[in-house]
Amino acid sequence: MTQRFIEFVVMHAQNAALFLGQIPNPRTGEPEVNLDLARMFIDQLAMIQEKTRGNLTTEEAKVLSNALSNLQMAYVEVARETPRGDAQPEAPEAAPPPQPTEQPSAGTPEPSAPITSTEPETESRKKFTKSYGP
Repeated sequence: MTQRFIEFVVMHAQNAALFLGQIPNPRTGEPEVNLDLARMFIDQLAMIQEKTRGNLTTEEAKVLSNALSNLQMAYVEVARETPRGDAQPEAPEAAPPPQPTEQPSAGTPEPSAPITSTEPETESRKKFTKSYGP
């Protein structure tokens, strides 16, 4: 089981490294930077570290800790070098915005007005949209 866990950690670390531009995209051969996806994989490793605290062998804990700290440092470096908006692919325009799943309990449901913001659309999109890949 130790080997399987280490393979799992390495797989997540490789995915994060791919989206930090450290590993070339296998399809294009070019480095690809997508900070949102890289952060998702790094956050997942941090979650695994937290949820498995005290339940890992010394080797498993060391591999996870080293991978996580290396990726976090790489993320900070890439985020500093990457101008805002350049590294993130645009969200498809045809994708509908997320709809609330909760319906009002009293009366008939009324259509809600669109939420408007004084911030530019891209800032609003960053706060409320999560992308898991193309």
